[in-house]
Amino acid sequence: MSRPAQESVDLGYFAPPEPEPEAQEEIAVPAQPEVPTPTQEVAVPDVKPPPPPPIASLSDRRQGEQYAPTLQEIESDAITQLAHTHWSERGALEFDPTLVETIWKEQLEGSGFSLRKVMLLEFSQYLEKYLWPSFVPKGSKGKPRSSLAHVLSIVVMVNEKFRERVSGVWDIFSEDASKFSGLVSRVLRLLVEPLQLAGGEGVELGLQTRRFLLIFLIHLFQSLENAQVRSECMRLVSISSWSCIVEKRREEELRQYPERLALWERSEAKYSSTTKASAKEKMEFDRTFMSKLIKNFLVVLSSIPESGPPPAHGVAYCERFIEFLIDLEAQLPTRRHFNLLLHDHLVVPICDRSKLAQRGRKFLRTNRDLSIVLPSDWGSRGSESGALFVQLLDRVKYYARFEINDFTGAALTAADITHDYYDKIRRLQKVAFVHFRETLEDFALANVGSVESRESLRSYFGKVDEETLRSFCSEIGIRTRRVELESDDAPFYDKAFLIEILIAMYAKRPSQIELINSLPLYPDEEFLFDETTVPATQQFPNTHCLAIPKLNLQFLTIHDYLLRNFTLFRLESTYEIRQDIEDVVQRIAPQHNIDRRTGEDQTVFTGWARMGAPIDMFQVVEVGPPKLGDTKPSAVKADVTVNIFKYTDSIRKEWESLRPRDVLFLLTVQMEPDGPGWMETDAKKSGVIESEGSAFRRKFGLKYVRGCEVADLIGDDGLPIEDFESAKLPPPGTNEKPLVTGYKRTFRVLLDTNQYQQDMDRIQRKEGEDVYPTFNVLMRRKPQENNFKAVLDTIRDLMQSDLVVPAWLHNVFLGYGDRNSAHFTKVPEPIRTLDFRDTFLDWDHLIQSFPDKRIIPAGKRTDGSDASLAPPYVITFPKSMFSASVSEKEEANAKSSISSGVKRKLGGNMADGDNGAEVDQDADTLLVQTYKPLNMGPYPEDVPKKNTVRFTPTQVEAIHAGSSPGLTMIVGPPGTGKTDVAVQIIANLYHNFPEQHTLIITHSNTALNQLFEKIAALDIDPRHILRLGHGQEELELADAGSWGKYGRVTAFLEKRVQLLGDVDRLAQSLEIPGAHGYTCETAGYFYLYHILSRWEPYIHKVKAIAARGQGTRQDVAVDFPFEVYFADAPQPLFPEEASFDEALEIAEGCWRHIRHVFDELEEIRAFELLRSGYDRSNYLLVKEAKIIAMTCTHAALKRREFVQLGFKYDNVVMEEAAQILEVETFIPLLLQNSDPDTGASRLKRVVMIGDHNQLPPVVKNTAFQRYGNMEQSLFTRFVRLGVPTIQLDAQGRSRSSIAQLFKWKYPRLDDLPAVVERPEFQLANPGFAFDYQVVNVPSFLGKGETEPRPHFLQNLGEAEYVVAVYQYMRLLGYPAERITILTTYNGQKELIRDVLEKRCSWNPLYGNPHKVSTVDKYQGQQNDYILLSLVRTKTVGHLRDVRRLIVAMSRARLGLYVFCRVPLFRECYELQPVFQKLLERPFESLWIRRGELYAHAGFPRAVEAYGVVQKAEGKWGVENRNKKDKIIAITGVQHMGEFVEDMMKEQIERLKKQRKAELRRTLLEMGKAGEVDSEGEGKGGEVKDGDAMEGVEGGQ
Repeated sequence: MSRPAQESVDLGYFAPPEPEPEAQEEIAVPAQPEVPTPTQEVAVPDVKPPPPPPIASLSDRRQGEQYAPTLQEIESDAITQLAHTHWSERGALEFDPTLVETIWKEQLEGSGFSLRKVMLLEFSQYLEKYLWPSFVPKGSKGKPRSSLAHVLSIVVMVNEKFRERVSGVWDIFSEDASKFSGLVSRVLRLLVEPLQLAGGEGVELGLQTRRFLLIFLIHLFQSLENAQVRSECMRLVSISSWSCIVEKRREEELRQYPERLALWERSEAKYSSTTKASAKEKMEFDRTFMSKLIKNFLVVLSSIPESGPPPAHGVAYCERFIEFLIDLEAQLPTRRHFNLLLHDHLVVPICDRSKLAQRGRKFLRTNRDLSIVLPSDWGSRGSESGALFVQLLDRVKYYARFEINDFTGAALTAADITHDYYDKIRRLQKVAFVHFRETLEDFALANVGSVESRESLRSYFGKVDEETLRSFCSEIGIRTRRVELESDDAPFYDKAFLIEILIAMYAKRPSQIELINSLPLYPDEEFLFDETTVPATQQFPNTHCLAIPKLNLQFLTIHDYLLRNFTLFRLESTYEIRQDIEDVVQRIAPQHNIDRRTGEDQTVFTGWARMGAPIDMFQVVEVGPPKLGDTKPSAVKADVTVNIFKYTDSIRKEWESLRPRDVLFLLTVQMEPDGPGWMETDAKKSGVIESEGSAFRRKFGLKYVRGCEVADLIGDDGLPIEDFESAKLPPPGTNEKPLVTGYKRTFRVLLDTNQYQQDMDRIQRKEGEDVYPTFNVLMRRKPQENNFKAVLDTIRDLMQSDLVVPAWLHNVFLGYGDRNSAHFTKVPEPIRTLDFRDTFLDWDHLIQSFPDKRIIPAGKRTDGSDASLAPPYVITFPKSMFSASVSEKEEANAKSSISSGVKRKLGGNMADGDNGAEVDQDADTLLVQTYKPLNMGPYPEDVPKKNTVRFTPTQVEAIHAGSSPGLTMIVGPPGTGKTDVAVQIIANLYHNFPEQHTLIITHSNTALNQLFEKIAALDIDPRHILRLGHGQEELELADAGSWGKYGRVTAFLEKRVQLLGDVDRLAQSLEIPGAHGYTCETAGYFYLYHILSRWEPYIHKVKAIAARGQGTRQDVAVDFPFEVYFADAPQPLFPEEASFDEALEIAEGCWRHIRHVFDELEEIRAFELLRSGYDRSNYLLVKEAKIIAMTCTHAALKRREFVQLGFKYDNVVMEEAAQILEVETFIPLLLQNSDPDTGASRLKRVVMIGDHNQLPPVVKNTAFQRYGNMEQSLFTRFVRLGVPTIQLDAQGRSRSSIAQLFKWKYPRLDDLPAVVERPEFQLANPGFAFDYQVVNVPSFLGKGETEPRPHFLQNLGEAEYVVAVYQYMRLLGYPAERITILTTYNGQKELIRDVLEKRCSWNPLYGNPHKVSTVDKYQGQQNDYILLSLVRTKTVGHLRDVRRLIVAMSRARLGLYVFCRVPLFRECYELQPVFQKLLERPFESLWIRRGELYAHAGFPRAVEAYGVVQKAEGKWGVENRNKKDKIIAITGVQHMGEFVEDMMKEQIERLKKQRKAELRRTLLEMGKAGEVDSEGEGKGGEVKDGDAMEGVEGGQ
């Protein structure tokens, strides 16, 4: 596998000292040479590093892939042979400690710890089957403790599992907690050993070894959700570690919180009372561990020089240690006591002043200023530059002063921060006044405002002599001697450093909100090409740390959560922007040129780019004055003009289609005189050290990048216009010229005010030129990829808002507290009685849905199995289910436990009095009531729609949980009816809580439309449903475009006309003259004065007859006042056989129909008063709609608008929750303001439905995906935290045989009865021997996979094969809409579409399949038959992610045919569960059956009747020799093409004969049989049959 040359990285295991050629081929990056381990006392030898690696080209950089061993490599390696002999199921010999030493020395150290060897050991389960079972933490009689190599081997294996992101790593150690504790203890003691051991074991623990031990420790502290790990970690960061803190500082801290003082005293008392020497020693070790570890780190840090080659592995160790500090500080349980220790040991100031930090800052300056070049002997290569250390240090600074109360965990408000700061200054001044009045009196008496700045503090303390300053620092608890030397006579820190410490502690810092508000949202050239935060390559091996936040399981505060997501989202969008900029700049091909007339240097563009255009003119036209309290301009506007003359019409239209709020980028490209490539040549000659980003900028002259947003489109007269297309036409009815002429297009753009202010400040400081006149390229991006600014704006708004997360969700969301606390059985005011309406189809369905419960009808006190009620059912659940959280007050408030819909429908008919919830129930008893649904009118459309799905018990459990308050997590494997469950939950909420509003969120428009269509098919009033955002036109509903905001308004207005017509018709039927249906207002008066006045006397009279019990049908019908109006209803309105009660019900149903007309008109009345479409649509959203559906992206983009409108909702139902980014899941929970009365959130329910075993959110850069864990959805995080979930356990999509390909991932997944019983699942696929099969596709025309451009992978052989099989299916009669072609790469998708366009699209016999898509885009969809192309022939690629494979295998209902390079994929370890199943069937050939045609009515051959069997020597053949001509093995692409061509010819001949017969029959009927000759050709110019086949034969 070819790789680009890269700078070395800190591997997650040992890097080879001198990798041999084979090892270099296996490792993702080249290794560094071995350098002696540094200590403080030992001088670092003068080792000259090898020359820097060459700068890789952009295309080379992007093509690097991560190494993954194949099954063949696994089987042939010596490690595998050892595994078979010693620890596999085949061998399993007695443990041999010398074997561990041998593997360590020969296989690991001997290979330089190559990636291949480490991965093979991990694959062979070396840890689980050999290392861990034989590990002995402490020696005993006849059983010595495990060796150092044994411990380090375990560490390396655990690190490798985490590097590969294997789940459940710590489960390996779960069975023996004491042994695990012993392992951790060994690791911890190794970590704090002196940097060089003298004597003892004679083993020197170098920094390389310590780094791996430190990585192991990092993994421990990142896994605190595991109780066993948590118990080992938390004692290291307990309050006992404060014994290492300066006493005065500790006492000052303890005085602030009596609870913390009590905790410290208990800890000290426990330590003092321990008499056992071993226990005392262990406690002493635990309480001093962190201090010793910090001191060791500071020793290493001090050994690194500012320039020249640093000690081997020293920089990498320091970076990992800073990562460790960040992890400790970013979690409240570890931060609570450790933060003070961090400050006491002066870690941040020492790091900030270190030579390594200076080294890193110097390197960063070279990347930001292209005029600075580091000399070749500087020695900074890759992570040795120190740049990453500086970036990580910034994150430590941020968390060390995070705005949170470390003890209570409460987020600090602005007022709290101000109060705490001034209180701290007051205490400092008091110390100065009491103890140092002579030298610091001015400082002690100064007002607080005058001493809060860095300058003032430096001025005051700079006047004090060094000895007094040391005394002052000692008095306030600041260490004055070097921390790491651990002696009373250690050297003092100098005065300058002590002043810097005081400034760091006491200078007022801007708040985090202020820092965020001052941050530009658009990336500039420095941020874009800073590879310490935005890696240049898409692939990331997860082997080294990065200066980016991690999305772990826990967060300090909501602000911390938002800021981490904000940073990662900004980085991900920056990476994508960088790719686009690089593409555009390369395409325009800038070159240096000298103007012949003036002799000035200039840059010319010799190429062109679709997404980039040279700027004709750029001018800043407006700089708004700052707002009150701001220093930046309120707005900065500029006009930018481009010439689109040289583009084609289609590209011109793209530029002209730019609209306000579209984001653009302004580039300055200025080539140096030496031209392209000069820097690379110069670098090779001089050995210049340079990052890939700065190398690219130098090579292509990219100097500046600024973002902007379109504000207006500008016409020729300089005034704004609506759009360019209409402006190019003369104003209608005038002779004036168009507003836009020629090919120049001007855009008025809004510049980022923060960035503009920074640029102006830089000019004022004379640190750079004015960048704005230099712009010469305007770049646009694809609209669907360009909404990053709006999302970042939304997140920034959220950080500044008074966010109110529901109290029942807050702790779970942050990852703390009881994981069950948000469950519906634990939340306050639970709902015990719910109306399940049409959830259950009948009484048997109800019984089956609660197999562990006794179902008792209302009023019964025994098992109700002999009794039955008709649906709908109202169920009361036992009080014991909720007893964990229901207080006495809540129990007394009985009404809170019944849904409002139940109260309205049952009223006084509640079981056992007014409150069914008060009935005493056993824990296993459910009380069931029923009611008769109201008659809503005599028309067919008045009959409510009902659910027809027979939900399984697990689905019913999910529906119950989702209908109840709290957090509901539903895990839905493929085909288990997630959408049906979601729809039923929404319908139940709508009817149980009619006053509440429900928000529906999905990841994609496709899923939203599927959900919306099913909602519209249930008994939900259409006027209460609203769909927002794009994609509504794809709804498969009548009037698909009418479900959006403006479409609904139009529908309301049309409905108004219809209803007013009904009012007029009602008035005419009652013979009441007047224009009563003129407006909604007149209709309301008509109802009040004419309709009620007729109905109320009538119904009183009928009810009086009913009370006497003597009524007949005639009594109801004779005086019914609206019989004429209902003359168009099904007649007779009152059937002759109807009883009095039935007739009364009909009459009341008619009345409800009439009342509903006037209720609707009353709701529509607002639309008469509101005149603008904007106001009407907003009123609809805020007041009318009860169910609002949108995508998560739309919610993020429109959040500010929703809040301003006063949008309110009570429930959130989220589909595809596992595919949505964390922050895009969180934003929909905060689209409204808190309740103005209580200040609490209105949110009552959050229902999240998804599958974390399928594809996660899309994150393009694997660094952010894997290291930052950005691909972790909120759904997945909750699953990892242990929040209760309901996993649906029956699939109804795929045949049982096909379902086996993904069931292995879901152990409890079964099939629904329909999968077994329905005919289409029992019968075979016509024309195919198997219902699923994998087919090997060898090289076609000498080629396998190709890559026309980076990441655009194609495989022509598979494309041709797939299309040929599609043609074959179409010729057999398979409907095109039942066939989908899937692939794993966009390049292959486009290639397949091209082949279809050439061979099928135009041909009526073929046409196009239902869809050609990638696997990722097809998640959540399905089809009967799937043709799947896996593309790769060199490496497995991203299909190694088993989640992608699960999606691919679970899309087909009846047939799945996979085309791939089988030898490659079957050797991939991760894919074994699927490919073992696939390879139970033949793969060298596609087996087809002749003589079978597709028929809608079914097909006679059973699915198990393959007709193909495996014979001797593993070969496959026809089972019945008599059917050899009927069952054919297609041996390849060429064979399939020829077979389809022959079928096509047969089809054409058959069509010709059919046409001839039809023509002869037609002529016979006309009496002209002689007009047709024997060949079927017409005479005298008649149309010939050949003409009829024109276009069909053309396909050949």
